[in-house]
Amino acid sequence: MNTIDNLNDKIKEFLSLFDGDTSAAQLALSSYQQQLENSDRAIRARQTRPIEDEVICLRGVSKRYELGKQPIEALRNVTLSISKGEFVAITGASGSGKSTLLQIIGCLDKPTSGRVEVESKETTNLSDNALSELRQETIGFIFQSFYLQPFLRLSDNLAVPAMFTDKKKQEIDISVTELLKRVGLSERSRHFPRELSGGQIQRAAIARALVNKPRIILADEPTGNLDSGNSKSVIELFRKIRDTLGTTIVVVTHDGSIARQADRIIELKDGTIV
Repeated sequence: MNTIDNLNDKIKEFLSLFDGDTSAAQLALSSYQQQLENSDRAIRARQTRPIEDEVICLRGVSKRYELGKQPIEALRNVTLSISKGEFVAITGASGSGKSTLLQIIGCLDKPTSGRVEVESKETTNLSDNALSELRQETIGFIFQSFYLQPFLRLSDNLAVPAMFTDKKKQEIDISVTELLKRVGLSERSRHFPRELSGGQIQRAAIARALVNKPRIILADEPTGNLDSGNSKSVIELFRKIRDTLGTTIVVVTHDGSIARQADRIIELKDGTIV
């Protein structure tokens, strides 16, 4: 029973003591109404108070595209927040706005309206250079198509994102070696992508996303091309990364069995959260 229900029961019990005294009862009802209003204000304050350790915050975000002369509402007034270390799954049918939402969170696209914050930085008005810096320092991306360079060996593929930072080669090499070990691919470091299985390639893509030590990982259908066994191992790896490194992980998936393994599910339908 919630606080308001408890208060209601107490007021009813109190009113029964008045034996028809209308003025006294009116005073009691007035007090009851005031307490309800105070309680309601307190509830609203808790709901709107910033979440501690909040790393992603969207307020009233909408995204419209023009397809020829036809306007497309990809997102409609989306409001959500994600905290540090959460593992969140974004689900919904094809065309529901999942990938658009992920791209906006990841600063790859900007909303038509609304406010987006990543680690307390309001991103919608940042310059392209500032957005690029934020992505590089804060966010790791994993895509369904992997995008490993076919002409580079695995260790070199992992090193590519770090080459655009101020890290020295020795530091990068150490990070790559540690990450290959973490994802169980140490013995494949000199292999080309064509020499790896689908599950190995996806684990490599996850390791590459971690090379700059991002605090947020965004993954778009990361298990879409994998069988159930490899899909399970990828999700287990995500959970291990979250548990050991404290990384916030946001995964877009249409697979309900994958989504249910996350801490929280955000479901989209026609561009809105349901």
